[in-house]
Formats: sequence, C-alpha cells, structure tokens
Amino acid sequence: MQALLKISRAIDALTERVGKATIWLVLIVTLISAINAFVRYAVNYSSNGLLEIQWYLFSAIFLLCAGYTLMRNEHVRIDVVSSHFSPQVLAWIDIVGTLFFLAPMAVAVLYLSWPIFVNSFLNNEYSSNAGGLIVWPVRALVPVGFFLLILQGFSELIKRIAFLKGLISDPNAKQHVPTPEEELARAIKQQRGETV
Repeated sequence: MQALLKISRAIDALTERVGKATIWLVLIVTLISAINAFVRYAVNYSSNGLLEIQWYLFSAIFLLCAGYTLMRNEHVRIDVVSSHFSPQVLAWIDIVGTLFFLAPMAVAVLYLSWPIFVNSFLNNEYSSNAGGLIVWPVRALVPVGFFLLILQGFSELIKRIAFLKGLISDPNAKQHVPTPEEELARAIKQQRGETV
C-alpha cells in the first residue's frame, strides 16, 4: 500500500502542476476577450481567430482542470445528503463512484476521442470559419484532459482505500483555506490594529 501511496502522491504532484499552470489561462482568456471586445467596438474589426482562441482556452481550462478539481475535492456533491454519512461511508461511495461511474465514463471518452484527434491531426484540420484556427490542438485537449482525470481518479481511489485501512487521514475532509476576500479583510483589520 505504501508503494501505491507514493504513486498517488506523484499523480497529485502532476495534477497540482497542471492545475496551477492552467489557472493562468483564465487571465489570458480574460485579456483576449477584453482586447477582442475593445477592437470590435473601437475599430469596428472582428476576428474569428480571436473568438476561436477564447473557446479553445475555455476548453483547456475545463478539461485540464477536471483532475485538479477532483483532487481538491471541489467537484459537485449533494452536501444535504452526504453530510449525514460518516467519513467511512463517504469513502465507500467514492470508491464505488470511481470504479463504476467515473472510470468507465472517462475511459470511454478517452477511447472515443483519440481517433477524432488523430484524424484531425493527420488531415491538418482547420476551422470552417473564415480566419479560423487549426483544430487539432483543441481536439487533443479531450483525450489529454480525460487521461489526466483517469490518473487523478486512480489516485483518489488509492487514498480512499488507504483511509479505510487507517493509513492516512480522511481525504474528503475539507481544510479551511481563507478565501482572497477573507485574507483581504484580515489584512485590513490588521492595518487598523483590530483584533483578528
């Protein structure tokens, strides 16, 4: 089990790096959107390429951060129901969910999206829009994103089993990390000399 936990930590480290790098795409897509809107209204010029790069970057953010979201335990849960279960029951729900829902779905999407990417790459597919971009890079995001999700699902499975064996603490436990707003409020209070 210790070897599996080491693999899990390596997958988590990869997921963390991919997630933190991908988060910067939010800034880039925001800047592109702002520039595109400014140019459209100030100069009366529009570019399909600029619109498509925004869509590509949104796709990258969503697909490449799916595993990161899973690792951070920030995916959608029905907290009204799950808050009534013990950590052990939640771990079992995660194991069953990973084995019978997440893994089959992610493997199926990976399997089905790979030939579409390969075909697009071999044919050097371009967008049908005038001034559009090459398509294969965005088609590659689907198998890459789902491969990363499968890896992270495997890591989460290892952590749930290790938790049930008593080897690690509850992986579902949310650690309170202050939000940027809470940090700002704390900094303002400290500057004023108020008690935090």
